[in-house]
Amino acid sequence: MQRIGLFFHRLGTFNVWRNVVNFWSIIFFIAIIYDFFNDNILANNQILLGISAIYAAALAIYSAEKEFRRWHNMHEGVHPGEMYAMVWTGLVVFIIIAAVVTRVPYHMPIEVSASYIAVLTILAITRESKNFYKRRNKEGK
Repeated sequence: MQRIGLFFHRLGTFNVWRNVVNFWSIIFFIAIIYDFFNDNILANNQILLGISAIYAAALAIYSAEKEFRRWHNMHEGVHPGEMYAMVWTGLVVFIIIAAVVTRVPYHMPIEVSASYIAVLTILAITRESKNFYKRRNKEGK
């Protein structure tokens, strides 16, 4: 019984959420690329929608917990959200260029563009929160 409690305790830790986001990022990117090369089959069957919803929820939970930990002086280490934004930008640009060059009849699903916008929005909010936190702590000293 104690092992079960330990499992659920670890399930809610910060590192677990980072790993969940990383896992679903990889799954989502693979699904987007697969969808591109297979005539929007995942988008047309609503599979991409489900993956994007899970990804967005995990990213929101991770980001919120990261900010909560920062504001309660429990956040350690640096894991820049800029990396997610750069990878997303690279993926979107790759798809656009590949669609033009290969003339693949690809329609970028709203789930892809909405997720990209969500990543950029979360990055902007968390960066501003981080800057505000630094200014506040600098003034308080």
